Amino acid sequence: MSSLITAEEISHETELVWLEDIDNLDYVRQSLDRLPTRKGKPAYHRDGRMVGYALLGPQAKASRASGTFRRRVFWLLPHDRDSQPTGLYAKSAPAEAVDPRTLKPRVKGYKTERSEGGPPSSAMQQLGITLPL
Repeated sequence: MSSLITAEEISHETELVWLEDIDNLDYVRQSLDRLPTRKGKPAYHRDGRMVGYALLGPQAKASRASGTFRRRVFWLLPHDRDSQPTGLYAKSAPAEAVDPRTLKPRVKGYKTERSEGGPPSSAMQQLGITLPL
């Protein structure tokens, strides 16, 4: 969960790679995954879809126990607000969700009014989708 990600754990990030336009997303889920490499698109094994991931610099060290690197992966599930605007997260967000506009390399990101179900994103407005009141 985002609240468990520490500054130290993401201190070797050099870049965030987005696979989708984050301006159209009110929130993304983030997690620290154990991955075999510092760079490159990781394999994705969850329901839903990966929307981005972090790249690590050469100073990042692999775990002695597993030989893997801890990297952030950003993702969404099929029942998240972007796919079901009037569903479970119409007026809230999952615990590990953050507003993608608040994310940068070495910055955890945070929830915003929009990510919590506040005013709809411009993409939702353009599609004529309104949140339940």
